[in-house]
Amino acid sequence: MILAIDIGNTNIVFGVFRDKTLIADWRLATDRNRTPDEYGVLLKELFSLSGIDMQAVEGVIISSVVPPVNGLLESMVRKYFLLNPILVGPGIKTGISIKTENPREVGADRIVNAVAAYSLYGGPLIIVDFGTATTFCCVTAKGEYLGGAIAPGIGISTEALFARAAKLPRVELTKPAAVIGKNTVSAMQSGIIFGFAGQVEFLVKKMKQEMGGDVQVIATGGLAEVIARETTVIDKINPSLTLAGLRIIYDRNQNPAVPGGQSPCK
Repeated sequence: MILAIDIGNTNIVFGVFRDKTLIADWRLATDRNRTPDEYGVLLKELFSLSGIDMQAVEGVIISSVVPPVNGLLESMVRKYFLLNPILVGPGIKTGISIKTENPREVGADRIVNAVAAYSLYGGPLIIVDFGTATTFCCVTAKGEYLGGAIAPGIGISTEALFARAAKLPRVELTKPAAVIGKNTVSAMQSGIIFGFAGQVEFLVKKMKQEMGGDVQVIATGGLAEVIARETTVIDKINPSLTLAGLRIIYDRNQNPAVPGGQSPCK
């Protein structure tokens, strides 16, 4: 079994794969103040509750956009799994050619999503990830990562609205009955849900014009389902896209000559 760990700005997602099948996944709040032991104890409990033997894990791969947390999780893996994890970064085989001005600045999560989407669906394609930031990533038919767009995510945008506007209440992120809100709550829901759907439609339309051809659009992230229902530009939703990409990259790096290749912790 393989353990995939996706360290995001808001959450850390853990996924356990048996061969190519995701058999369990869990989400913990990203907390740089936790110790490796705290993460280890929490993960041990999650494995136990799911009836999975931690000792059956043969390899671990990590992607991260929060560098201060990397060492904590790497230490946890070495102590509780007795393995040296693979950390997605320079020197790791991905199978994707990055065609941006500075490939090293492209977030690991965006590369991992591109690997998964291209492997599962082929190209050309656009990946929309509704995370802390809403990211758009463009991949050609040849598997070349062209770049994309980064916008504030739904969560942080609404939190900023609640924090800065004293008279506006917190609202549930659900679709209102109509675009024209008849009260404060429905007006806010309209602006959030339909506003972000419009953002997605506009950016995807412009990206398709620049890419040319028949471009698939794949969505992932916590609010992908909510937004996808309000737009016709999203072709497929894969909530486990990042974890799937980590498993694929893990398989591509099972070579002792590859820096960071999996090995038992001595």
